Amino acid sequence: MPLNDHEQKILEEIERRLSEEDPRLVEQVTRTDLHTHAWGRMKLAIAGFIVGSLMLLLVGLSVWIAAAGFVAMTLSAVLAYRYAGRLGDDTVAPGTFGRIASRVAGRLRPPPSSPPSDEG
Repeated sequence: MPLNDHEQKILEEIERRLSEEDPRLVEQVTRTDLHTHAWGRMKLAIAGFIVGSLMLLLVGLSVWIAAAGFVAMTLSAVLAYRYAGRLGDDTVAPGTFGRIASRVAGRLRPPPSSPPSDEG
């Protein structure tokens, strides 16, 4: 629903005051979007999976370290799956890994639901 003229003027006044009071916040908000945060968390989940797999390789040193590595791998995989679902096909990060992540995210997205029919 579009804003009326009065509401639009109020919004513009709020934006003007915010840009005067905190220009760093305005710059940060204009630089980022929702996909930026999901992509950053996806990178952290992948790093956690790699660290967990390295810990798992230390099974000869300690079973507890290997068990902690398995837990870290499992949690990281679940988080990566969750964040990959938030990335869309329109968000293609530069590089080969970004293209792969976008394809995976497209496959994880549920199919669009069809509207209920009035037949019956």
